Amino acid sequence: STEIPSYVTKCPSNGLCSRLPPDCMTCNTNYSCIYGKPATFDCKVKPHVHCVDQNNQEQENFTINMTCQFCWQLATTDYVCTNSTSCMTVSCPRQRYNATCTVRDNVHCLGNRVFPKMLYCNWTGGYKWSTALALSITLGGFGADRFYLGQWREGLGKLFSFGGLGIWTLIDVLLIGVGYVGPADGSLYI
Repeated sequence: STEIPSYVTKCPSNGLCSRLPPDCMTCNTNYSCIYGKPATFDCKVKPHVHCVDQNNQEQENFTINMTCQFCWQLATTDYVCTNSTSCMTVSCPRQRYNATCTVRDNVHCLGNRVFPKMLYCNWTGGYKWSTALALSITLGGFGADRFYLGQWREGLGKLFSFGGLGIWTLIDVLLIGVGYVGPADGSLYI
């Protein structure tokens, strides 16, 4: 008995060969293609995959047209990457993290379909900029803005000094307004 490979579940039966996902075919790499230009690639379906041409005739060898580029050069909408919630988004210089990215099933490209990429930290903890600014303007003298952002030490300092007699309050309105002061967990505002 022959065991059916796992990629077969991703391959629609008797569909057009040119519309198959990349996992269902093997293509000859065309290294003479010019980056960013359309190129034609000779492909063959993998074992246990059945597909047809425009005339509904079963086919094994076919050609596909795609843009000549490596997978890591694709637009960010063409792949999905892992997220990191442990890095600080509000730091200077802006922090980056190592992500593992996987190309979407309907996109064809050259090279490995799973690749590493350095991405900027870009996550949110649910804090709203407008709420932080409103708290800073109205209740900033009592440290409400800093308490809201999770910066309880600064909040206590503002509370017991009456917002630094108003000076700290005015400075915080400006700093929160331009986005320099953010959530304590390092996330971005919503």
